[in-house]
Parts: sequence; C-alpha cells; structure tokens
Amino acid sequence: QVRLVESGGGVVQTGGSLRLSCAASGRTFSNYQAGWFRRAPGQEREVVALISWNGGRTYIQDSVKGRFTISRDNAKNTMYLQMNNLRPEDTAAYYCAAAERSFLTRNVEDYDYWGQGTQVTVSS
Repeated sequence: QVRLVESGGGVVQTGGSLRLSCAASGRTFSNYQAGWFRRAPGQEREVVALISWNGGRTYIQDSVKGRFTISRDNAKNTMYLQMNNLRPEDTAAYYCAAAERSFLTRNVEDYDYWGQGTQVTVSS
C-alpha cells in the first residue's frame, strides 16, 4: 500500500511557474512506475509526464514538452513536476499516481494509487 499526497498548486499568471510535489509513504516507492496526470473541467484525465522510479526514464506529453520537467528523489520518496511558462490551457487539477506492474504506461487504468489532486489555475 502506498499513500500519495500532492502539494504546490496555486493561481499564477500566464508565463509563471509552479513546482508540484508528490510525497509517498508506506511501502518502498523506488520500484514503482509513477507520473503526473491532469483533468480540466468537463474533460477526461490525461497524462502529463511519467518517470520510472527505478531507471530514471521519462515521458513528457507533447503539449508541455520543453516547459515541464518531471524528476524524483527516492531518498525523500518524493516526485516533482516543475512547470514553467504556464499557459491558460494548463489549468487543471493535477494528480500524481503510481503503478505496481506497469512501465511508463499512459493508461489511467493501470495505476493503483492516486493522490487527492492539487489545483493549478493559470490566468490570462
């Protein structure tokens, strides 16, 4: 069992930056596939960025590539999402998630643990 808690969301103007954190507790987190997803009002949840906690491989969604960076610190059981040059279309609830058996999967159904979400709002 893994418990995930996100933090770092807020309201920023276009072009601003935020750093989201996902703190994991419970079982050892280093062997889990993990990532960030987001859901805008009235839309489906979509993948933002993925990271292998064991091997350090990453996947970045095309719409945020070059602006967002995913990273991890296994010693602190924490995953981060650095978001720069934010745009209004980035406005969404952001969730961190972990999967026990998958590798860089983009399917929400493959994830076993989810955080409560943190809201990111980008004003124009």
